Amino acid sequence: MALTEKERTLCDVAACTARGDLKQLGGAFEAAYVAGWTTRELMETATQLYAYCGFPRALNALGVLYARAPEAERGKADENPSRPDGTSLVRGAANQTKLCGREIAGPLFDWCPAIDDYLKAHLFGDIFGRAVLDWRTREIATVAALAALGSVQPQLDAHIGIAKHNGVADADIAEILALVRTEDTVSPFRAGFPNTRYRQYFSGRSWLAALSKRDKETGVPIFNVTFEPGCRNNWHAHTGGQILVCVGGEGWYQARGEKAVKMTPGMVVEIPANVEHWHGAGPKTWFSHLAIECHPETNKNTWLEPVRDADYAAATKE
Repeated sequence: MALTEKERTLCDVAACTARGDLKQLGGAFEAAYVAGWTTRELMETATQLYAYCGFPRALNALGVLYARAPEAERGKADENPSRPDGTSLVRGAANQTKLCGREIAGPLFDWCPAIDDYLKAHLFGDIFGRAVLDWRTREIATVAALAALGSVQPQLDAHIGIAKHNGVADADIAEILALVRTEDTVSPFRAGFPNTRYRQYFSGRSWLAALSKRDKETGVPIFNVTFEPGCRNNWHAHTGGQILVCVGGEGWYQARGEKAVKMTPGMVVEIPANVEHWHGAGPKTWFSHLAIECHPETNKNTWLEPVRDADYAAATKE
């Protein structure tokens, strides 16, 4: 199963709303209209996203939508936004449990019961209780917005789980993340600048950021390397070895003659000296890792041939 073109346009709307990119948002709304979304549905999406990216950006998004909506639809809405019958808190608690597949509780909510009430009563009772969009669609928009925001990994992970519980497949999640992520939203570390110095050794775009400011004194140079989907470096080897730490997205590492290893956040790969290898993003996923050069005073890097497309496809096939 894959996202429909209609769902892809909604991801673009959600991502532009979350980033506050009003220039791109106008075009995203136009594409969403062409794909078949109604003004009422797009209005509902922007309204819901205030809970994830704040009132200012949601209001700005609604302003952009209002300017592009058909003139006949700029009057009073035909949908009364008042709460449905029933108690919001009770209805929201039931919706939250059904949406997540379990009752949500814990010490954080015991410590701050106000946020628990707001989540249950307003988000899950008032917003998710409205019938304009189904829950699967709402979660697609939410995952897209959170991925575009960056630095909200716990909430993104939680909503990925909720989305999957509501019928969004793993392949759909991967596609959403690939659609909306940029070099600045893959990991908590800065992406730095386009990796032009080593461009000839990479298939696709990459970014490089030097993180250790005193590496000449400490002897430990650390770089954050970010790869766009499909990007990988050539086969190469280090005379002193290298350590990779995945800090965002999903990628792959392969030593010559060995099976490729999938890298996810928190995974560490220790590469011995002179082992020929490559590493990079998956075909549809962004990837960011820290690269730590071992024995930098004598470590030399030898670049070899590019990874062939067929070999890359075979190595990253799951």
